[in-house]
Amino acid sequence: MSNDYRSTPEAIARLTPLQRKVTQDEGTEPAFRNEYWDNHEDGIYVDVVSGQPLFSSTDKYDSRSGWPSFTKPLEATAVTEHVDRTLWMKRVEVRSSGADSHLGHVFDDGPADAGGLRYCMNSAALRFVPVAELEEQGYGDFRSLFTTTDDAGAASEKENAS
Repeated sequence: MSNDYRSTPEAIARLTPLQRKVTQDEGTEPAFRNEYWDNHEDGIYVDVVSGQPLFSSTDKYDSRSGWPSFTKPLEATAVTEHVDRTLWMKRVEVRSSGADSHLGHVFDDGPADAGGLRYCMNSAALRFVPVAELEEQGYGDFRSLFTTTDDAGAASEKENAS
């Protein structure tokens, strides 16, 4: 898989109308009526436009907002932040750094013990990659996020038994 995470006309053409509205026109999907707000499966979330890895389920939490919320991106450079003054208030918009897709907003009311941020994202801007499919889809480098010491111990015991 290429690490060239750009927006292309072909990628934009593959988007659903809602994905296009969110990522290209800074739209927002309905709270509690979106694909990932209540997803509890292990894996990573990537930009629906470019495939750029953005967030991990290990940093996801229930913010009770109705949208998927994370305490941080996978890498600080995966997202960019911009002041957004729409809706007669000042907010901080979050965009993917590669394809410049609108993802959502970041707020300072997240869990204090995890840094205090709430990256409130639109499901329509994301594609979920389950742990079991990380290697197959070219995201094997992120497998270590989901390996516990129990997994490592079981693998070691299995090797010693052979």
